[in-house]
Amino acid sequence: MATGQLRVEVAAGLPDRQYVLDLLLPDGATVQDALNAADLPRRMPGLTVEPGRIGVFGKLCAPDRVLKDGDRVEIYRPLKADPKEVRRQLAEIERRRGQESTKD
Repeated sequence: MATGQLRVEVAAGLPDRQYVLDLLLPDGATVQDALNAADLPRRMPGLTVEPGRIGVFGKLCAPDRVLKDGDRVEIYRPLKADPKEVRRQLAEIERRRGQESTKD
């Protein structure tokens, strides 16, 4: 790899497919630079890239975050259900099952 460059990955997924692209960018490149170079909306029709849903290695970040060699830029999709709400509902189902089994 030439001096003054860094290698990064850009990853995104839709329910039916995922895309990971290796990029070579100049030192000082930002998350936004990587997103621009990846051009994912063209490669993955239906993908929406929102500033509040991007990160590096699983941690949300701003588009102006400067990248380091080896970083993985990720585009996150909205969750279909709030994990806390799902856990609450499952706990309620288990609680009801426990009450029903004591009635027998």
